[in-house]
Amino acid sequence: MTPADILDLFRYNAWANARIITSAMRLPPEALTQDLGGSFPTVRDTFAHMVSAEWIWLERWRGHAPTAAPDWVTLADLPQLVQQLQEVEAKRAVFLAGLSESDLDSTCAFTLLSGKAASHTLRDLLVHVANHSTYHRGQVAAMLRRLGTPALSTDFILYRREAQP
Repeated sequence: MTPADILDLFRYNAWANARIITSAMRLPPEALTQDLGGSFPTVRDTFAHMVSAEWIWLERWRGHAPTAAPDWVTLADLPQLVQQLQEVEAKRAVFLAGLSESDLDSTCAFTLLSGKAASHTLRDLLVHVANHSTYHRGQVAAMLRRLGTPALSTDFILYRREAQP
């Protein structure tokens, strides 16, 4: 993937996030916190995990070393999480706009929240984050269907059709 491909991947990621948010906002507030089971049992918790992961990875790429998820993960309601996501997406867009091919091939060392050290190429980490968000958007979409609220499609090909002039 080239820097242009990475930029496009994260434009898709932001587009898909916005669509799943639009769908989730149709739920009554109590449905956002209804326990549906799973590793993140509610729509709010799953979305909070997704937003905090995007924040953590951006912080790592920018040279910081978060040791825990941010406080707003447990304190925020859906509109507050959306605001946090928008801040992450704006900062990430600036970060991504400055990347070169050699930056993508560079090794990024980091410490997982568990304390274990790891490293991967920045290119692989960028793809990982976009894929991670896709996975959790799918979980949110399934939760929304269980709650009787269909989710807007986040298919990449639909993004292509809508994003092309």
